[in-house]
Amino acid sequence: MLGGRLILRQPRRGFRSASDAALLAAAVPARSGERVLDWGSGAGAAGLCLGRRVEGLELHGLEANPAMAALSEANAAANGLSWRAHVGRVEAPPAGLKALEFDHVLTNPPYFPAGFAASPESLRDEANRESAPLALWLRGALKRLRPGGSLTIVQRVERLAEILAALEGGAGSWAILPLAPKSGLPAKLILMRGIKGGRSPLRLAFPLVLHEPGGAFAPEAEAILREGRALAF
Repeated sequence: MLGGRLILRQPRRGFRSASDAALLAAAVPARSGERVLDWGSGAGAAGLCLGRRVEGLELHGLEANPAMAALSEANAAANGLSWRAHVGRVEAPPAGLKALEFDHVLTNPPYFPAGFAASPESLRDEANRESAPLALWLRGALKRLRPGGSLTIVQRVERLAEILAALEGGAGSWAILPLAPKSGLPAKLILMRGIKGGRSPLRLAFPLVLHEPGGAFAPEAEAILREGRALAF
């Protein structure tokens, strides 16, 4: 990932992180010295992409699958990044994590509700189909933030209203970036960044177009995914 600046080991079968994780990491406004939590971290792709872009972060991940949590720690060590994996579910995080407060939380909740057709690959099913309702997942993430901290989310467009309703009164000052697969096509995903306790009006950014007509990444997407640039919106 990031043009080879970050090397990740991932399971041979099942879910494998790709551009979504790098885009999510690029949207987090973290600065050196801050504490960051990847809420539902898997093999650590999003959090470690952020750690590669911004030096000096205190990085943590919450992951329900012990094997994936161990893999995230191994990935961090292999890339020379500081990382602490906490094993637990979003509806019942471990006490050691609950004792901490974070400047930023980033999260890629499962895209599909529990009633969606299950994948025969267990790891893919864990990543794509929710075991905890989206509202519960996001409210748990918000609890981990200090007042004024940022929550950054990547999710499917059709779940936007659900997200805003779940976090109403707790997070605000939302900035929303649609992610369009190609120019002229509707966005399928959105990046959202809110502030705990924020009260500024919602901002909707012009869509980020990911691919050129021939299928290659568009220049702005290429700069984020290959060069590790930050994504401001």
